[in-house]
Amino acid sequence: MTMGFTSKIKPNQINSGSSSDNNSWAMGFLFVFFSEEEENEEKRKPSLSLSNLSSSSSVYSFFRYPSKSSHILSRAQSTVSICAMLIFTTLLLFTLSTFEPSAKPTMLKPRAKPAVFPHALQGMGALYRRGTRAMDALIVAHAVESATEFELMYFLRMLHRSGVSSKSDVLFVFPRKLSSFDKVIADENDSFSRLLSCYGDKKKNSTTQFVKERESGQAIWGRSSNKIKEGENVTDELSYGSVVGFDVGELDPENSLLGFFSDHVPMVLRRWACYPMLLGRVRRNYKHIMLVDVKEHLLLGDSLSQLRTRTPQTVIITTLPSKKRNSEKKIANSGFVLGGTRGVRQLANAMLGEIVRGVMQHKKRNLVSEPMMFNQLVNNEYILKNVDLIVSGDSTHDLSSLTSLMKSSSSSFAFSKFPIIRRGNSNLDVTYVFNKYLCSSPLDSIAYTDC
Repeated sequence: MTMGFTSKIKPNQINSGSSSDNNSWAMGFLFVFFSEEEENEEKRKPSLSLSNLSSSSSVYSFFRYPSKSSHILSRAQSTVSICAMLIFTTLLLFTLSTFEPSAKPTMLKPRAKPAVFPHALQGMGALYRRGTRAMDALIVAHAVESATEFELMYFLRMLHRSGVSSKSDVLFVFPRKLSSFDKVIADENDSFSRLLSCYGDKKKNSTTQFVKERESGQAIWGRSSNKIKEGENVTDELSYGSVVGFDVGELDPENSLLGFFSDHVPMVLRRWACYPMLLGRVRRNYKHIMLVDVKEHLLLGDSLSQLRTRTPQTVIITTLPSKKRNSEKKIANSGFVLGGTRGVRQLANAMLGEIVRGVMQHKKRNLVSEPMMFNQLVNNEYILKNVDLIVSGDSTHDLSSLTSLMKSSSSSFAFSKFPIIRRGNSNLDVTYVFNKYLCSSPLDSIAYTDC
């Protein structure tokens, strides 16, 4: 079949025959598909009718001049093409999304579901790890609002490595509930369990500070929880304490100091409102108490050993290095307090009263400083007349002092000389300093995966 044709049409006849436009279009389309023989027969006819001329004119116009109908048809074809492309793209993306690559990027992995920990005590708190037995000492570590996951991680890591957790429980007081802190504590507990497993292998290490010396009662934390299993202990031959955590709202639900401040009570002050209820609840379970700031301090040794021969009313306070040379004035360190349970309770109650008096007397309440209130209390012998207060002559060393000692001697000697240090304002790389000590032993390299 041929698609070509010949037609002779006068110019004034192109727009004629308006009454039969529809017929002309139909005949024009049929004329395109006529065979060559039929076309020759038409040529042999003596004349062409008006309808044939109109049909030829319409066909001619169809190929020469784009009409309204052709424009509509073109737009329809474009729309259909776009829709088809969209459908194809959607199907392609859906197909690709169903494939699981062999190695997914870390950043694309969904966050793990937060772990659910049993309650630590009377339906409150979180029990991160239950100890093997009842302990004589409790470390109460508070985290201020600016404390980071990194600071919490190294606080726990050095505490576990120091051996003090073999004879004491650890209780955290957080300003709010944070799943990221829960994860840090859970990860460090796993590393600690690996460390204990290495210690428990007598072929690797026959002596350790975690060896159980005597039998005692069960840990007070998590007694009512059905999720705690006795078989969770790493080994019956080792001894370690519990790790629990509380939100400040659980220990001070009424926010006792809020009425004395215009808006927000900082954690460094509100923690003192938590101690009376907390220490009153556990007063019969512990002989010794330590209060420590997670952000500012690191426990490298057993500071509680100096309380063995002290009375229950004893409270030991360290001092901070003086910023002025040859200055005899000592500044008490409110971030680290240890002593007998009775003495620390009395100090905490007195500190809470000192904060209330200081805020009421100060015109600008938000400018009340916790170190200032603490130093006023320490220097007030009348209020602390029932407390056997001991102000240590040695200042709390900072990280730069530890680094200097590590350069001249072994790391283990430096850490034993400074059982507690302050991070301070040093620009030293904490990761380098402590990994040099932690990763020096083959056992530590097994316990801590980042060595």
